[in-house]
Amino acid sequence: MTQKDPYLLTPGPLTTSLSVKEAMLHDWGSWDGEFNRLTGEVCERLLRVAGGQGSHVCVPMQGSGTFAVEATLGTLIPPASTTLVLMNGAYGQRIGKILDTLGRPYLAINKGDYHPPRGEEVARVLADKPEIEQVVVVHCETSSGILNPVEEIADVCREAGKRLIIDSMSAFGALPVNVAELPCAALVSSANKCFEGVPGFGFAIVERELLAASAGQCHSLSLDLHAQWQYMEKTGQWRFTPPTHVVAAFLQALREHEAEGGVAGRLARYRRNRDRLVAGLREIGFQTLLADEWLSPIITTFLSPDSPNFEFSRFYDAIKARGFLIYPGKLTVADSFRVGCIGQLHDEQIDAVVSAISDACQNLGLSVPVPAPAAAPDNLEHA
Repeated sequence: MTQKDPYLLTPGPLTTSLSVKEAMLHDWGSWDGEFNRLTGEVCERLLRVAGGQGSHVCVPMQGSGTFAVEATLGTLIPPASTTLVLMNGAYGQRIGKILDTLGRPYLAINKGDYHPPRGEEVARVLADKPEIEQVVVVHCETSSGILNPVEEIADVCREAGKRLIIDSMSAFGALPVNVAELPCAALVSSANKCFEGVPGFGFAIVERELLAASAGQCHSLSLDLHAQWQYMEKTGQWRFTPPTHVVAAFLQALREHEAEGGVAGRLARYRRNRDRLVAGLREIGFQTLLADEWLSPIITTFLSPDSPNFEFSRFYDAIKARGFLIYPGKLTVADSFRVGCIGQLHDEQIDAVVSAISDACQNLGLSVPVPAPAAAPDNLEHA
């Protein structure tokens, strides 16, 4: 494959395989039986990956991942029900904004930019606030790159008899999760993340009984997950025009995910990408925001060096000129940038982006190793 476009070192959209791109070269009738079979196979495969064949259903939803998150929250959470939102970055905060917009009451544990919510903290709040009926957590908070401890949070929710909803947008497909064993009332993700499809729809994997009981709760016509599920159950079709080409591409991506060894195979490559990336950039002098214990295999946040010569926009452009796109930082406590590990990236691309970053630093007049960050936050080893 000749790579003409820049490699995307971002947490989605991401670089896809040629065969996934080629799957979009055909037109599909949205009501046609053959397309309905594509949708059915997509949902069946996702349920198998999630371990939810006997207990859960898979409902795709048009739009970005945030559409699917809002659809899930708006459908499953009754208007007067209180939710506990675990926040440690922009996406946990976005969940709070969604609930504010929907008028659903919630409480929050806000850990700032780079500390994980821990099970014992959640247990204390649930004990003090018995009106809480569900907990929502982001699996991988990509604003910092932290991997949150969903297993210990799930244990606490199970003991307290509370529902758990996981925003696993940037983790599902690469990190193992079994929705029946956790247990998990709902898990939400998107086509353009660790399964390496393209943007266009998200999906929710929801306890069948919970979804069946949610009729009429949704605030929205188009984002009503229950109505979407019921219509698909009856007809095999999406309620409104589906992203047909994206669905076809995603089915190809799911087949390639299985061929790579499923979750275990995908995780092994992403971990290798992360370890190679972190080692290479640390050799140049860059520091990670997080201690190794909390580094996800999805995206890593690096602290900006303390130099008047470092300006992110120029740094970004210099790396882009060498064939790679990275992400700006999204922290409030320190200047930073982010480099993703997911998508069609292998040793060759990781080594090349490390070289591109080193060259960009020298072109900007930075010494290598680069100067240490001006004010790094407390290391997570002490969290």
